[in-house]
Amino acid sequence: MSLDSSFVLVPNSKPEISSVDSSNPSTLSSYTPGSSGSYAHDWSEIRISGRHFIDKYGRVCHLRGVNLSGSSKTPANNNETFPANAEIAIFVDRPIPLKEAHEHFSRLRRWGFTFVRFLVTWEAVEHAGPGIYDTNYLQYIRGLLQLLPKYGMVAFVALHQDVWSRYSGGSGAPAWTLESVGFDLNELVSTGAAWLNGVEGGGHAEDEMGFWSTGYQKLAASTMATIFWAGETFAPKLTVEYRGQTMNAQHFLQTTYLDMFDQVVKAVGDLDGVIGFELMNEPHRGYIDLKSLHSFDYNTDLHLGPTPSALQSFQLGAGYPTAVDIWTRSFPFPTRKSHTVVLNPDGKCVWKGKLKEGAEVRKGECVWEMHGVWGWSNDKKEAVVLRENYFVKHPMTGKKIEWYSDFFYPFLNQWAGRVRDISPSKMVFIEIVPNEFCPPSFLKEVRPKNMVYAPHWYDLKALFDKAYGEFTVNVQGLSRGMFPLLTFYWGHKGARENYAHQISTIVYHGHKHLGEIPIVIGECGVPMDMKSVAQFSLLVPVKERGWLTWTSC
Repeated sequence: MSLDSSFVLVPNSKPEISSVDSSNPSTLSSYTPGSSGSYAHDWSEIRISGRHFIDKYGRVCHLRGVNLSGSSKTPANNNETFPANAEIAIFVDRPIPLKEAHEHFSRLRRWGFTFVRFLVTWEAVEHAGPGIYDTNYLQYIRGLLQLLPKYGMVAFVALHQDVWSRYSGGSGAPAWTLESVGFDLNELVSTGAAWLNGVEGGGHAEDEMGFWSTGYQKLAASTMATIFWAGETFAPKLTVEYRGQTMNAQHFLQTTYLDMFDQVVKAVGDLDGVIGFELMNEPHRGYIDLKSLHSFDYNTDLHLGPTPSALQSFQLGAGYPTAVDIWTRSFPFPTRKSHTVVLNPDGKCVWKGKLKEGAEVRKGECVWEMHGVWGWSNDKKEAVVLRENYFVKHPMTGKKIEWYSDFFYPFLNQWAGRVRDISPSKMVFIEIVPNEFCPPSFLKEVRPKNMVYAPHWYDLKALFDKAYGEFTVNVQGLSRGMFPLLTFYWGHKGARENYAHQISTIVYHGHKHLGEIPIVIGECGVPMDMKSVAQFSLLVPVKERGWLTWTSC
């Protein structure tokens, strides 16, 4: 069978329909099968009605979606020089070359998909420097997305990030964002500020699978998230020169992010195949609301491999060799402390050196030491905490910090307003911090118009183990203090009950606090780095595998 026979092309010009748009053509007395241009997969003029998506005839559209795709996170050109030459990254043809679009879109349509979460990264658009946009890439994604309606599909464009950036161990932001706040990209690994084995050309060992997500607690990603959301609050002394102005680093990062997003909306916001935009994949607080600088919460923050506390990360980044606990996988608790090693034995500094008179290079200053969060005790020969509750209360007023209300909602509405200014009819897709339920503070007054709630869900045990076993775990309960053995579900039947329970809990809290709006599970499926293909068949019967796919290509 040829690919051409695997889908039905929607005609560019539809036959005129005598009834009003609110009536389905099939209700007309003159209707015969095939006489209407409105196929079941014609999603033109899709809009929101209560908790549903409906088409122009008022029919409820049931989404069957896929992410396109994980390969969008990395450039198409050679990665051997990473992290050098960041400005010449090429993302054209990510996720698929334009000339191969027919093959991929035909296959997706044959598999029954009608909805695409299309991934774009900040780095792909603005890798060359602040305010320098890759117009070739923007033209490429426009060319790709404008094809979707011909295959009976639509998409929303999601700005993707994990662990802030490729240069801090994930994907998303350009290298210059880290450099703008003082990080030396060449010393991120030596100082334990980031784990980069997963993004460097050589890859990583099997026992290191899952390490990438520990980067959220490490110095680079935690610092960048904190400054992006709340630099004016927690790092007021940190400024950046941009366009002839001196501004706080938060203002610089948010301004460049919003300006970049404007370019994306201008490039594809007029397309029929694009129904909306997503602010940010899996946002993270960084250090904001961190209760103790001496430890992270075992129940919510992954302890695996080298696991420095915030204070130890500050100390390592500033050039002090530090003994750090190493954690390994265990049972019944997910991990246990294995041993201790000294990191950064050579005393490297992750903060860029500054020139003094006579061109003498000295170590750069840690941004958190600059703000009096910690300091080095010459008497004790160790780092000491000076302000334990620094990230819990406003440093100046002492008021309790609430990340969503104080930082997330204001930025969300600023972004949504700019999207509407360029493309008024598009939907805005919003997700919150991963593994959290929709917060009660997400009131109607702080929600943008035309909003879709788009949280994620995975079987986190499989994501952690990179394998399926005899049981699954209710991670929602485990992360909220439930005794591990009480969170176990055994066998296929137990897995279905567990999955249904967790997903329905996410949806329940969404509707409870947001009311009648659509909810889309933006990511849901099999982890992409499983130990073997055979793992796909260990837990999920063939007839149930279709809904597990989250990404293509």
